[in-house]
Amino acid sequence: MTGTLAELFLAGMVLLATHYGISSTGLRPLMVETIGAGPYRGLYSLVAVAAFVWLIVAYNAAPPGAILWDLGAVGAHAPVLLMPIALFLLICGISAPNPTSAGQEKRLEDPEPAVGVLRITRNPVLWGIGLWAVAHLAANGDTASVVLFGTLAVLALFGTLLLDARQRRDRGALFAPFELSPSPLPMLAVFPGRQSLGPALREIGWIRLAATVLAYGALLHFHGWIFGVPAILI
Repeated sequence: MTGTLAELFLAGMVLLATHYGISSTGLRPLMVETIGAGPYRGLYSLVAVAAFVWLIVAYNAAPPGAILWDLGAVGAHAPVLLMPIALFLLICGISAPNPTSAGQEKRLEDPEPAVGVLRITRNPVLWGIGLWAVAHLAANGDTASVVLFGTLAVLALFGTLLLDARQRRDRGALFAPFELSPSPLPMLAVFPGRQSLGPALREIGWIRLAATVLAYGALLHFHGWIFGVPAILI
């Protein structure tokens, strides 16, 4: 099965199963109660990383397969247009505190738990990964790429719903005010005035904005060297 589309599909299913079948079900609190929160996080991280590495290795070894779609210039330009947003959400989300992240649950008790990029969306990292995957789905219609990027899109975008559901279950009333403040969808809380871009950008700061620009420039310049395909095809 090694080096086949079947192995790639299986790796994608295993990656989804390690996330949805463990962290989003009753198995998670059972494991935490049995082995402790710290050991659970370590074991879960190890399993998740192993599943992700398998997915990437299987993708590199698999044949492209049939072309399922070709969006032409629209598909070619989708990553160029969407990746700055994805990088912005990823960089700001990874570098900022988030009450829904492991070990930071007590931040829900802060007077203003939603700061910086959380004013734009409370799940910035997942949305960053999701936009990255969707952009590359538009640009790559071969079967192998659809399995890879489709798996990551489902993992991230459906994961926003599961993360919120887990927070409601585990945190209860403490999560309710935070859930009503920043929106799950980017910008959804900004338009009705529950949040504002002004404070968000001030709290994000110029360093994160500069890091986004630098990361995007580096991707444009080195994409062909790293991944074998230039970032701009047309």
